[in-house]
Amino acid sequence: MRLKAAIAGIVGLVVALGITELVHGLYELVPSVLGSIAQVVVEWTPGGIVTRGIELLGQADIPVLIASVVLGTLAVSALLAIVAVRRPALALLGVAVLTAIGIAVAFVEPFIAPVATVATVVGGLLAGTVVAELMLRAAGLRETEKAAPKPAAGTPGSPDSPVVRWRETGGSMSVGRGGFIALGGGALVAGLAALGLGRLLSGGSQAASTPKRLDLSNEPAGKPSGGGEQKAGGQEAVTHETLPPPPADASIDVPGIPKIFTPASSFYLIDAALTSPRVNADDWKLSLKGVPNPVEFSYKDLQEMSTLESDVTLSCVSNPVGGGLVSNGRWTGVLLSDVLKEAGVSRENITRASQQLVGRSVDGWTAGFRTDIALDGREALVAFGLNGSELPVKHGYPVRLVVPGLYGYVSATKWLSEIELTSWDFNAYWIQRTWTKEGPVKTQSRLDTVKGGQNLQAGKKIPVGGVAWAPHRGIDKVEVSTDNGETWNEARLASQLDPDTWRQYVYDWDASPGSYTLKVRATDGEGVLQTAEERPPHGGGGTDGAQGYHTAEVTVA
Repeated sequence: MRLKAAIAGIVGLVVALGITELVHGLYELVPSVLGSIAQVVVEWTPGGIVTRGIELLGQADIPVLIASVVLGTLAVSALLAIVAVRRPALALLGVAVLTAIGIAVAFVEPFIAPVATVATVVGGLLAGTVVAELMLRAAGLRETEKAAPKPAAGTPGSPDSPVVRWRETGGSMSVGRGGFIALGGGALVAGLAALGLGRLLSGGSQAASTPKRLDLSNEPAGKPSGGGEQKAGGQEAVTHETLPPPPADASIDVPGIPKIFTPASSFYLIDAALTSPRVNADDWKLSLKGVPNPVEFSYKDLQEMSTLESDVTLSCVSNPVGGGLVSNGRWTGVLLSDVLKEAGVSRENITRASQQLVGRSVDGWTAGFRTDIALDGREALVAFGLNGSELPVKHGYPVRLVVPGLYGYVSATKWLSEIELTSWDFNAYWIQRTWTKEGPVKTQSRLDTVKGGQNLQAGKKIPVGGVAWAPHRGIDKVEVSTDNGETWNEARLASQLDPDTWRQYVYDWDASPGSYTLKVRATDGEGVLQTAEERPPHGGGGTDGAQGYHTAEVTVA
């Protein structure tokens, strides 16, 4: 009895989720209920647990969370169906509570159609409840009010029918195993089909919104920063600075070394937002608060200011030594210092009340860093382009912050809607979750052409190469050890594209047969050697990123 009831509850929930996901796929202003529940779980989970999850799972954290939410809701629905056999009123109350929770979490999303969202959640759960109830009745787990006459022999409901058998007690109809499977299977397939189609449509709408190429050709282009001509009245003309293609010597042509620019589709992703906010650039505004001259910018306003391209490597503070949560891109935008200048901000008028610059996303996420960093000469951008195209939705469309030399958790606000200058006492999203207040990127290097446990071939030189990065300081030297750090060999470097980007290296290793422990270390542009002491991104004495030498044990035969 309990097994059939649980199956009925699970099938009913699949139908409900299928309906809500299908509507979400057809109409993006109705949010995904599953995604909304998972987002609330993230918000309510203690920061240390969230951090540990990211460290363990990396970019698989969101799929694992979604799967956990699905399993949890399936368990609840199975329990409610079991309760419904004996106490239907209590089960209906549980369904009502689930409906209220579904509506409440859906409204956490920043951009929704309220009426359509409520109708979808209520309609989906109602349909799922009806399916579960029909399955309970068909399984003989719910007595009918009146006993129906016994079917004649040979009819589908007769005692000798292989599909449906008659239960004398209470006059209810009980479906045989084959019939119950057919009934539940049909509903399950329909629900899964609707769910899959909804996910496909929502993914398709994102693919359909593939970023367009940026076109700022209506203004002068190719002028160096600050090199605009003077307008009448002494105002500097608007310029759109573009960068030439990277020189050939900025890349090393060795299999396994990452490309100088990471394609947008491969750029690393770590977000607190499980679903990317959909922002209409025509309606979007950027507000500056806590400044001498509060001001607001539209998307068009930013593109009509002087813009530039800047090559910047971004990395996540959760990236382990040798990890993949680091990428390099060519960003297009407006200098953050120019935006602050429009708001009347200068290094001279920063006070205790304005010493922290906080970026706020459309969904309320925050990141903060010292205001003077935006004014120290680095090319910190209010960015609206990546690799020559508009920002992809997942990377912050229409506008985000890009600050060289800082980890993303303190600087890289996506879907930017507000910049506020405030005191250092304010703690942004990840600071509340136990990460350190300041987040300068540590000097790091990575082995890319060889992997731990790899068997290599003797008799020819083996290229040991990869990338090293120390944004805003640059990389001056990279060394490779093949004897676990006992001796070091200087690697050949590609030319430094920009101090804010990673730098490729390779060491041609003339290896003899044997077992080896390879290590790599870098020296930054200020002459400071990468830290050898090993430490994870969070914990082990620090909360400000991983450190240590990337190591790989290999065999040469």
